[in-house]
Amino acid sequence: VQLVESGGGLVQPGGSLRLSCAASGFTFSSYAMSWYRQAPGKERELVARITSDGGSTYYVGHVKGRFTISRDNAKNTVYLQMNSLKPEDTAVYYCYGKTKWGQGTQVTVSS
Repeated sequence: VQLVESGGGLVQPGGSLRLSCAASGFTFSSYAMSWYRQAPGKERELVARITSDGGSTYYVGHVKGRFTISRDNAKNTVYLQMNSLKPEDTAVYYCYGKTKWGQGTQVTVSS
């Protein structure tokens, strides 16, 4: 099982980023997928989750309406579209699925 995140970077407040997580080594379309994040000095927290068929999603309250999780089962990829970013969104973002973690991608929101 391998999960590889990409798309992180430095963005100004109010900006947008799209994270991607490419999965391999398992039947991607059979598993729910999640995005977590961990800010410095804080515990890792669930940000969003999507069911195996993409039919249902969940968001933690403080990203609801700003972030969108989606997936393309033909490409074995899950995405996190992040809009209206705030400095408090700064964290390492991790993809999670089938009990495995990706290596993380840094998102920094700063002017």
